[in-house]
Amino acid sequence: MTKKRREQIIVGIKSAGEMASASAWRLHMAGIRHIFMMETRRPAAVRRNVSFSEAIFEGRQTVEGIAADLTTDEAGVRNAWHRGRIAVLADPEWNMIRQIRPDVVIDAIIAKKNMGTRLDDAPLTIGFGPGFEAGRDVHMVIETARGHDMGRIITSGSASPNTGKPGRIGGYAKRRVLRAPVPGRFETSKKPGEKVKAGQIVGRIGETDIKAEIDGVIRGLVRSQTRAPKNMKLGDIDPRSNASFCDTISDKARAISGSALEAVLRVRHEKKHGYGNH
Repeated sequence: MTKKRREQIIVGIKSAGEMASASAWRLHMAGIRHIFMMETRRPAAVRRNVSFSEAIFEGRQTVEGIAADLTTDEAGVRNAWHRGRIAVLADPEWNMIRQIRPDVVIDAIIAKKNMGTRLDDAPLTIGFGPGFEAGRDVHMVIETARGHDMGRIITSGSASPNTGKPGRIGGYAKRRVLRAPVPGRFETSKKPGEKVKAGQIVGRIGETDIKAEIDGVIRGLVRSQTRAPKNMKLGDIDPRSNASFCDTISDKARAISGSALEAVLRVRHEKKHGYGNH
């Protein structure tokens, strides 16, 4: 990676959800154009309008002017790059890492535990949030918890433990989040960007209604027909009622994605100039 120009660096990202997509967007905007993202066969992103995972369903997804194409193999990945786009694959086993051998692997699943990322996945491996130890599982960990340290790059140790508490927006935290009260298939006719009132039905699982607890705009909502375990996050309501927020990268995602870009460029710079131990 040290001898490559920025536009030649290859980055593989596990997940194409909100934080992963913000990172891909940031890297692409900074001139790192060889990016592929690996998703499950039926992603369950909440903030779908700003998640490249929607390409799995639609064939293409655009986030703030940057497009990603659904691909199925290495040739498709390279064709997407040739067209100036990010490549997205349904690749839950991360097989493309072994085929392409990227310079950087970012685990942006945010599963609160390590789902199988290893230090030797790439010359630089980065993990988002709790579940990783820098120096053992990955080279760097990026703090994802809101607060003073959000976005901090950790080169020794781990991120803060998961609290299970959503961040506060517009004075609301827990009440703004929609969760599955029972396991089952979620059904809804609502879309991100729609306004709702407290008590209004947003969707159903079987015979169980899922109602908004506050007034606001549906900032994010998983697709209808998504299978949900009990307590799974299905969506969130933004009490600020600004529908444009549904289509733009959030403050948290911008902070974390900025740190991902810094991590990639920091390591490249340190190795090029002969210092640093990452």
